[in-house]
Amino acid sequence: MSPHLARLGVRHWSLAGLAFCALMMAVALYLEHVVGLEPCPLCIFQRVAVLAAAAVFAVAALHNPGGRVAPAVYGALGLSAVIGGIGVAWRHLWLQSLPPEEVPSCGPGLDYMMDLLPWRDVVAMVFSGSGECAEIDFLLLGISLPGWTLIGFLVLAVAPLGLVLMAFRERV
Repeated sequence: MSPHLARLGVRHWSLAGLAFCALMMAVALYLEHVVGLEPCPLCIFQRVAVLAAAAVFAVAALHNPGGRVAPAVYGALGLSAVIGGIGVAWRHLWLQSLPPEEVPSCGPGLDYMMDLLPWRDVVAMVFSGSGECAEIDFLLLGISLPGWTLIGFLVLAVAPLGLVLMAFRERV
C-alpha cells in the first residue's frame, strides 16, 4: 500500500465511499428527473445497493472506530452491498445482451408487485427478467446505463476494500 493511502483512516475511506455513493445517486436522479428516463425494477435494485453501501459508509464515518475488527466489519458490510450491486448490474447487462426473441415479456410494475406479492416473490420475479429491463434507452460512449453502473460499483469497491486492507495492515 502506498504511504499516502496507508495514512488514511476509517473516516477517510468511509467519507470517500459516501461521496461516491452520493455522486452515483445524483446521476441516477438527474437521469430520472431531468432527462426523463424511467428506472426499471433492476435499476431500482441497483439504487438500493448504492443506498445500502452509503448507509454503511455513513455509520462507519460517524463511528470512526479504532482497532482492526470494526473497520474490517464495516469494510465487509460495504463490500457485500457493492457486490450485490455488481450482481444486479451484471444481470441487467445480460438481459440487455439477449437477442430480441429471447427477451422475457414485460411484467407488472414494481409498485404493483410490491403491493400484492411477498418480498421474496418480487425479488425472484425481478431477477427472472422483464422486457422493460432489456431495453436500452441511453448510451454514453457506447455503454448502456447498467454498464456505467457496473463501472461505478467497481470504482466504489475501492472504499470498502480500503477499509478491509487498513484493518489488516501492519501497525507500526
